[in-house]
Amino acid sequence: MARVTTTAPRTPSGTTESSETAAFAAALDRAIDGEVDASPRRRAEYSTDASNYRIPPQVVAYPRDAADMEAALATARDARVPVTMRGGGTSVAGNAIGPGLVLDTSRHMTRILDVDLDAKTARVQPGVILSELQKRVAGNGLRFGPDPSTSTRATLGGMIGNNACGPHAVAFGRTADNVVALEALDGLGRRFTAGARGASAIPGLEELVQANLALIRTEFGRFSRQVSGYSLEHLLPELGGDLARFLVGSEGTLATILEATVRLVDVPPVRLTAAFGYTDMPAAADAVVPMLAHSPQAVEGLDARLVRRVADATGPVPDLPHGEGWLFVEVGGDTEEEARATLAALAADSGTDSWRLVEDSKEAARLWAIRADGAGLAGRTSTNQEAWPGWEDAAVPPARLGAYLRDFDALMERHGVEGQPFGHFGDGCIHVRLGIPLQEDGRPLRAFMEDAAALVAQHGGSLSGEHGDGRARSELLATMYSPEAIDLFKGVKHLFDPENLLNPGVIVDPDPLDAHLRRPAAKRTPSIGLALEHDHGDLAEAVHRCTGVGKCRADSIGSGSGFMCPSYQATGDEKDVTRGRARVLQDALNGTLIGGLTAPEVRESLDLCLSCKACSSDCPSGVDMAAYKSEVLHRTYKNKVRPVTHYSIGWLPRWLKVVGLAPRLISAVLRPRPIQKLAVSIAGMDTRRNLPEFKVPFRRSETARTRRANPAKATRLDNLVVLWADSFTDGLDPEIPEAVVKVLEDAGLDVVVVAGDACCGVTWISTGQLDGARRHLEHLLTVLGPWAVNGVPIVGVEPSCMGVLRGDLTELLPDDPRALAVASSTYTLAEVLTGRAPAKPRDGWRVPDLSDVTAVVQPHCHQYSVMGYAADRELLARAGATVTETAGCCGLAGNWGTEKGHYETSVAVAENSLLPALRSAPSGSIYLADGVSCRTQADDLAGVQGRHLAQLLVERSS
Repeated sequence: MARVTTTAPRTPSGTTESSETAAFAAALDRAIDGEVDASPRRRAEYSTDASNYRIPPQVVAYPRDAADMEAALATARDARVPVTMRGGGTSVAGNAIGPGLVLDTSRHMTRILDVDLDAKTARVQPGVILSELQKRVAGNGLRFGPDPSTSTRATLGGMIGNNACGPHAVAFGRTADNVVALEALDGLGRRFTAGARGASAIPGLEELVQANLALIRTEFGRFSRQVSGYSLEHLLPELGGDLARFLVGSEGTLATILEATVRLVDVPPVRLTAAFGYTDMPAAADAVVPMLAHSPQAVEGLDARLVRRVADATGPVPDLPHGEGWLFVEVGGDTEEEARATLAALAADSGTDSWRLVEDSKEAARLWAIRADGAGLAGRTSTNQEAWPGWEDAAVPPARLGAYLRDFDALMERHGVEGQPFGHFGDGCIHVRLGIPLQEDGRPLRAFMEDAAALVAQHGGSLSGEHGDGRARSELLATMYSPEAIDLFKGVKHLFDPENLLNPGVIVDPDPLDAHLRRPAAKRTPSIGLALEHDHGDLAEAVHRCTGVGKCRADSIGSGSGFMCPSYQATGDEKDVTRGRARVLQDALNGTLIGGLTAPEVRESLDLCLSCKACSSDCPSGVDMAAYKSEVLHRTYKNKVRPVTHYSIGWLPRWLKVVGLAPRLISAVLRPRPIQKLAVSIAGMDTRRNLPEFKVPFRRSETARTRRANPAKATRLDNLVVLWADSFTDGLDPEIPEAVVKVLEDAGLDVVVVAGDACCGVTWISTGQLDGARRHLEHLLTVLGPWAVNGVPIVGVEPSCMGVLRGDLTELLPDDPRALAVASSTYTLAEVLTGRAPAKPRDGWRVPDLSDVTAVVQPHCHQYSVMGYAADRELLARAGATVTETAGCCGLAGNWGTEKGHYETSVAVAENSLLPALRSAPSGSIYLADGVSCRTQADDLAGVQGRHLAQLLVERSS
């Protein structure tokens, strides 16, 4: 029996919907083994994909196998409930949302059933993530040809639904060209196998094709990226009447895929990447056709507008040839000589002398990453206005691409909208997000889309080149197809799904393109805690940064291959991913399913957010869920009694200051396990956690006393730095700032220790006590501000606290000039030692020799997200250390992992990367972690004592 959540959904009026939804959910629960959920929070999470649209489903279910799928579809047919299939939920046209039942295959139906190396095929369930299939066959020199930018979270079922392509489609074809057979169910519940010569599986289909041969031959299959509508050319007798290929790209409106057999292709052993520069994007497009004669693996276009956007968002990009538009080209060969010869011949036909071979593989990967993250990065214009999909992937024959782009630029200028085009130039497919104002209504969108559809038809193109028509473009199909073709679509739909229960509103009898828009319903919500300056002080704008591209879902559960999003890595639940939380916050502001930001569904959604801030750096759309959580908690509990942990752990620096008066006595009193468990429980902490050993604070040490100076006399000296020992370091690990002083002085720097307490308030921020955090930071500015405004670098010890100074400080005190000075003057130890700070090590200083050190290194999440770990990585490499760098959060995350109800998830997060790395480390390895949380987690869960970088350097210094 499935687990069913049937909390009655809310409607805008506050009443509950009819009992039909609850009855249907209960019937579905009886029919399938997978989970069934009709709660408002779950419906909000699945109410939108990566498009502009919002349609809350009645019920969400997670089938476990094909039998579950059949049973779920039969139950829906009996209840006349429409069904929408969903994989990774990254559809940009609104084809993965619907009003009835949403079936998500990405949780359970994820098995690669068989790989036939001789036949070069793979048999997969629809929820298999493309990157997992690629990893499975890569060792055999094979791959699935198409590779959309969302390949690390896109499912094969979703790719089949949309006829996904990606950069390498120019060499390997579309998904339709790489599908051998499909096991499917139509809208009447008929199960059939679709393959070549398979049209007879659907009664009447062969006859319909025979009656319309001339129409199909003239209007369909005119060029490779014509994927709008139904691809009827595949049913032509001269093309084999291939039912499987025909179903690819039908967007779940004709059949539901239970299983797929796909073709695998050989990967060239040698691949080279080159970048070609042109005066503008149309000029780059003009050069494509001559290049295609050399059979490149990929030809991608990138506009200077997007490159500037990338540089603004993520920092400098790799060097590109001179130009304002670029082509990234990949060529392949069996040998290096063959690949270089192909590239040379292609370059001779490129129409430009401005090009360079990118020989460094890491640099090439960074270039392709710009292209891969384009959809998210283009979510804001150059003036930081919201930009939207819709006209997302139109395509024209490559020979028409330059002319189309010139006309498209003129069209954007006429409508007064900004766009940053990029895309698959080798196939004539262009991606662009447009700065169309959607805050009020959809009229500007409709006006632009209608003109854009007319333009692409004029150039013989397709409304969609790989993402499908969905709700964004289905209404416009009559612009590129004749009335007879539109009628033929209806005839096909009637044969497969006469009751119109499969993804209604898409392709046939489409919804209006300006119906169900998400953004107009979200009214301006001024922030009251954080400045949210990048979002014009509007929380609604901030949470709508989430474009839904799903990079936060990119890593497989338990792989430990990335920092974002650690709780999702542990649970695999959309509730616990950045995107799911953003959708719940959006719905709370729209006010239709969830009763505002203080609703219990919002607290449930945010509960497992570790506030690790990884999304702030990893999300291409710039979502910062830690900030949104702080703002929401601030609103929820302002002037109200808070949970006990907000006073206990949330005020930890305050209690450390009190404990610091008699640390040894208090540690002795709390040492007995029964007393410690009682104290931990009263504080709202999990009793499996241990209290730390309290120590004499660093501020009372001889080192601190002898190095204090009056900030009123602060002057800039080339070798002067200020050591800032935060509250945690001061009271819990005073030996670490002692080590920092020794390392800095050994490097020839004069060290000043600030007088007085200077707490950053990080635990007040994470618990949403933003007024209290602001007071702490105002005091901190009186201590550190005079040094910063005089250009003296501030060296921090604890990464989470440095993260506050480099980030949250200006969000909480945006109008204080001292805040900006402190933010720009705060450095990590490694940044100082590698010469990134104004004060530099003495001439001749060398980092101690660590060539005999083997270390498991845990970058702190806040350091990774805010400061970056590059300096530490460089320093350890200079020292010769052998390093295994963990790839993800430790799972403790400050106060979060100690709270009741979080322990199991905290341990599961640690199992993503940290604990396996510690278990597999060679004997004699050390654990290097600058964060107190990271050291505490390793000690609690593995009995491993961690060291700060400063401690290691002091141990090895001469």
